[in-house]
Amino acid sequence: MGKFTFNLPDIGEGIAEAEIVAWHVKVGDRIEEDGKIADVMTDKATVEMESPVTGTVIQVAGAEGDMIAIGSPLVVIEIEGDGADDEAPVAAVSQGPSASSGRADVESEAEAAKVEAAPPSPSPAASEPQPAQAPKPAQVEPVEARAPTPAHHVKVLASPAVRARAKELGIDLAQVRPAEDGRLRHADLDSFLSYNAAFRSAGGKREDQTIKVIGMRRRIAENMAASKRNIPHFSYVEECDVTALEDLRAQLNAGYAERPKLTMLPLLIVAICRTLPDFPMLNARFDDEAGVVTRYGAVHLGMAAQTDAGLMVPVIRDAQDKNLWQLANEIRRLAEAARNGTAKSEELSGSTLTVTSLGPLGGVAPTPVINRPEVAIIGPNRIIERPMFVPDGMGGERIAKRKLMNVSISCDHRVVDGWDAASFIQALKRLIETPALLLAD
Repeated sequence: MGKFTFNLPDIGEGIAEAEIVAWHVKVGDRIEEDGKIADVMTDKATVEMESPVTGTVIQVAGAEGDMIAIGSPLVVIEIEGDGADDEAPVAAVSQGPSASSGRADVESEAEAAKVEAAPPSPSPAASEPQPAQAPKPAQVEPVEARAPTPAHHVKVLASPAVRARAKELGIDLAQVRPAEDGRLRHADLDSFLSYNAAFRSAGGKREDQTIKVIGMRRRIAENMAASKRNIPHFSYVEECDVTALEDLRAQLNAGYAERPKLTMLPLLIVAICRTLPDFPMLNARFDDEAGVVTRYGAVHLGMAAQTDAGLMVPVIRDAQDKNLWQLANEIRRLAEAARNGTAKSEELSGSTLTVTSLGPLGGVAPTPVINRPEVAIIGPNRIIERPMFVPDGMGGERIAKRKLMNVSISCDHRVVDGWDAASFIQALKRLIETPALLLAD
């Protein structure tokens, strides 16, 4: 068995002493290598002292609040194997392992170096070996080999909770400046995070909420569940060039400034109403219990509208009989009634085909759920601009900026075949891309 004296290292330039602010061990405790010994504080920082050896603590220097000089013994640890002479005083730093981290060790090395560097005495005997100096180089070398780097045992002082949080966030505590007392606190981490966005969490935690599904929200849930449960959906999406249609809309709005401003939706509804006579299987309702499909001659167009109460579908009655501005007025009136809760029951039922649009949020290719018992639902998407190859009028092509919009359709495969759905969308596309046909008699 041997004794190892851990001397307080120089933990700051110009520091002569430090205060013991917390002990992590007491006499009789076993400490592992790199285990915490104590927290000491100078006028510049508070640091943790860690043990470079494994053993049993047999002596500590002072109590919390005491000042201890740099280089003086902090703890004495009994270690297994060969060590310093058991009779050696604890404060002696020039014997055995106890010289590993004290300032006295450095001073001993310095003295040894001075002796080696001293000029020889003018005495004739100076050329002879000096027995008193011969052992000194041998003492310096093992001391230097055993001396740990002080920085290896210097860490910023922080509570386990702060350390755990910093580790979780990936923050090196050495980069965080404490606000007071040299001890890092959660507030210091918060300040660090406020100036280092890369370490901030993705978002704050919120309280869980339990919301009962009632009223309109319950009806929507039941209808959507019944639709997906009973209807075998399939979807089809096509890209349409709406550059000419958008130009026509702008011209109509400019030429009829006194009328309601037209959006894309009234123009699309006109195109749908003109196309449906050739595809009557889409403007229909399926009574699956009776096994009867009813194809309608009139287009009672459902218009999905998002409200605070949930998704509602007011109905434009006889849409085929209305012109662009009549459709625009009806769209505006029904949407407002749905949002403020004044829509009548007959305005929210009886649709034969539904159009759903997310407007500028439209997405690339949504696949809407059919409004049961209808058999189809159409979804125009947002308009984007892209470079496209277009005819140059001389038999070749040129690149031009075009406005494009995807149109989606979901159908009930029990009633509508894929060919029919694709053919309907292609016919709709021809009208959309050639607006002169759209307004022709």
